[in-house]
Amino acid sequence: MLIKQMLHLVGLSLLIMAPFLVVATPVQEIEIRNHLFYPSEFEIPAQTKVKLVINNLDATAEEFESYALNREKVIPAKSKGVIFIGPLPPGEYPFYGEFFPKTAQGKILVK
Repeated sequence: MLIKQMLHLVGLSLLIMAPFLVVATPVQEIEIRNHLFYPSEFEIPAQTKVKLVINNLDATAEEFESYALNREKVIPAKSKGVIFIGPLPPGEYPFYGEFFPKTAQGKILVK
């Protein structure tokens, strides 16, 4: 009987806490190596906020730039930067490295 009451209380507390449960933000990691983005193209889910972690392995700084995403951030040499993007509708969102725009190019596919 005591176990049944305890299970009932646990169930009630989960119902009460359900609106406060936080869904983890998806994380997408990319690297900058030799003035290139790896991967240069990747998918993220539509209508979802995503944490983009950019790891610059180069000996020089790079600026992540995207007019489509309305984002720009300088990532110093040998360091990481974080940019939150979305929620976004389905589509293609190009980005590039402003300091090396001829080589550092990529695209986010939102599906």
